[in-house]
Amino acid sequence: MQEKILILDFGSQYTQLIGRRVRELNVYCEIHPFNHFPKIDDTVKGVILSGSPFSVRDAQGPRIDLSEIKGSIPLLGVCYGAQYMAHFFGGEVALSNSREYGRANLNYVDTNNELFHDISTGTQVWMSHGDTINRIPSNYTVIASTNDVEYAAYKIENEKTYAIQFHPEVYHTTEGSKLLFNFVVSICGCAQSWTPASFIETTVYNLKETLGNDKVVLGLSGGVDSTVAAVLLNSAIGKNLTCIFVDNGLLRKDEFANVLDQYKGMGLNVIGADAKAKFWNDLKGVTDPETKRKIIGRDFIEVFDEEAHKIQDVKWLAQGTIYPDVIESVSVNGPSATIKSHHNVGGLPEKMKLKVVEPLKSLFKDEVRRVGRELGINSKLLGRHPFPGPGLGIRILSDITPEKVRILQEADAIFINALHEWGLYDSVWQAGVMLLPVQSVGVMGDERTYENVVALRAVASTDGMTADWVHLPYDFLAKVSNDIINKVRGINRVVYDISSKPPATIEWE
Repeated sequence: MQEKILILDFGSQYTQLIGRRVRELNVYCEIHPFNHFPKIDDTVKGVILSGSPFSVRDAQGPRIDLSEIKGSIPLLGVCYGAQYMAHFFGGEVALSNSREYGRANLNYVDTNNELFHDISTGTQVWMSHGDTINRIPSNYTVIASTNDVEYAAYKIENEKTYAIQFHPEVYHTTEGSKLLFNFVVSICGCAQSWTPASFIETTVYNLKETLGNDKVVLGLSGGVDSTVAAVLLNSAIGKNLTCIFVDNGLLRKDEFANVLDQYKGMGLNVIGADAKAKFWNDLKGVTDPETKRKIIGRDFIEVFDEEAHKIQDVKWLAQGTIYPDVIESVSVNGPSATIKSHHNVGGLPEKMKLKVVEPLKSLFKDEVRRVGRELGINSKLLGRHPFPGPGLGIRILSDITPEKVRILQEADAIFINALHEWGLYDSVWQAGVMLLPVQSVGVMGDERTYENVVALRAVASTDGMTADWVHLPYDFLAKVSNDIINKVRGINRVVYDISSKPPATIEWE
């Protein structure tokens, strides 16, 4: 059985980051809500308690039964987790005189403690809490402090239980990865054997065992997740896999033909379904973003269902679900139905009466790419930017018409091609163009124009949860703006979106 670290989530915005850092150590981990986690067995090598937006002093704050964990297996409390084990086991947590937030430095480090092995005194850490530990129980020992926070870290005597009031998972904590290594590898004894190659071997074997000779359908999008899922399934069941790629009329310029062409040499059985007219007709006159999403999702289901019924004896639906989707759906804060409404395959299993197989559901996005490289998938395909499920439907900020789709496709193609030509594409996590519901006055030649405005959007991110706008060169932006205005009939003004997430989202709708 696969050894693992359990991360118990109290609702922190950083919980996924803890998981990513542990995975970077080639150690498998799972994130579960604090109130719903699996039985502790021999496969669980250690447990990490996350931070939380709550205070341990709040009556409605999260409460957890640690009786099967604390003192039995290695345990690391982070922020809320640290304060929880101090507050409820004989110590005292109180409101801090000033919010302990941002960079700090450890002025005391017990380098003899295994958690802080090879971590330097003075190292920078990141704090983020309004409470602080005023007193620890008598059997707790301080192992790190800052000028303002005496109990920055502690250990419980005669237990492999540790706690820290800072966040090792964020990059502002300069030796955070080293601390997590000390816990996960040195203290928990994890073997660091969870690699892309081992994942492929295990997954293909399990798929063969689960699916046998059954037939499977998969909705391809041309993106990284569905492609890697398809290749994994193809390795396991070959001809019993049929992939369906739906043209919803909201794809990028020439994407339908290009994606089908890309898959030709990959040995995949792919069916292309041209459904542009259906989508455009059903979206006619609709401006509300959520309604557009629902129509796009519904139509996708109908088209996919129709194509799938042409295949005899299908028993399984494969989906490219990845781990952040799974985490969100079982989050301590509950499902985020609105946020996830753009996942255009939602509802398919119920309608089609098929069993679901999700070969990537344990992977983060960057891990999917690493698995794809191990599978030998073309690097250009693996390096593609994420593209939203509703496609250009949520980048047209008004009703959708074929003419608006044409305008946006042309502008978007100029922007994306320019990023490639200038060598900027790989330094951007996601980019696209938004067609705004605004017309502006312009002058072209001797004529006054009253035409559309588009906004360019380019962000840097690791997983889409947060994102910063990219400082693209001014001469690049000037060239793109000039090309769009000169070459795309119907546009006379280009603007650049310089908002970050949060507070803005990556997409505009």
